[in-house]
Amino acid sequence: MALPSYASPLEKLWHYTYLAICALIFLFLIAPILIVIPLSFNAEPYFTFTQKMLALDPTGYSLRWYDLLLTNGMSAPDGVRNSGWWADAWANSAWIRAAKNSLIIGIFSTLVATVLGTIAALGLARPEMPYRRAVMAVLISPMIVPIIITATGLFFFYSNPCATLDWAVGNVGCKPMTGTYIGVILAHATLGIPFVIITVTATLIGFDRSLSRAAASLGASPATSFFKITLPLILPGVVSGALFAFVTSFDEVVVVLFVAAHDQQTIPRQMWNGIRESISPAILSVATILVIVSVGLLAMVEILRRRSEKLRGVSPG
Repeated sequence: MALPSYASPLEKLWHYTYLAICALIFLFLIAPILIVIPLSFNAEPYFTFTQKMLALDPTGYSLRWYDLLLTNGMSAPDGVRNSGWWADAWANSAWIRAAKNSLIIGIFSTLVATVLGTIAALGLARPEMPYRRAVMAVLISPMIVPIIITATGLFFFYSNPCATLDWAVGNVGCKPMTGTYIGVILAHATLGIPFVIITVTATLIGFDRSLSRAAASLGASPATSFFKITLPLILPGVVSGALFAFVTSFDEVVVVLFVAAHDQQTIPRQMWNGIRESISPAILSVATILVIVSVGLLAMVEILRRRSEKLRGVSPG
């Protein structure tokens, strides 16, 4: 924002001081993320800048750690890179296996969180809903409760869910859910549902309910009214919540350590194991890829936010 021409010297001094403070805060927040990117191209197995890197010598930079993401775990990493080599990498590379697990768990947990979170937000937005604030607080509690407590609770519940379900509905004969993909997916969905509820609820604030009443007066069923009128108008909020839920699942490691089996390695868990067992700059390569993916998702969320505000007749900020 430009200063007005009549600003006093003291106001100009505070204006530029304020901009400098904002720049320092921004640098403090973004520097730990940005410093990872050049270090991931380090030709040496160090987590520090070498003399060649500081001198911008091309020999100081390498893609060896990105290549290691493909070859780590392969049966023949030094072979000719033909279709057989890529098939070996797809089947045996530890990082590719972790990426596949993260995508499978992330996609399905996002679907569950989006459906349940949207239904909850629609219910909470109805004026006749009793105890809305209390129910809202309970539903978004996974965002507030420390993740280690949530993970511990999920572990004990999934270890013996029959103890709870039998008490509630009788002898159902269920099996433990720890070490299963369903258990991990539901655990991640639990963490993602609050994000969907908050984004969809924010979108519903500007929703004109007279449109639904008009559809009902014209004979539309509740399902037709929802899919033809309500869902298109709140879709930006639903998609934004889904993206947040996916990022939450993709970045989660504590719950995976408690609930998942040993062979259900996700990318964060693989990074955790790499830090504990053998520190390698390959972790920085994965972090760089995740930063790029996160920036892309955040850009998509911002585009959806602007579209949602335009649909509600609000000027995008």
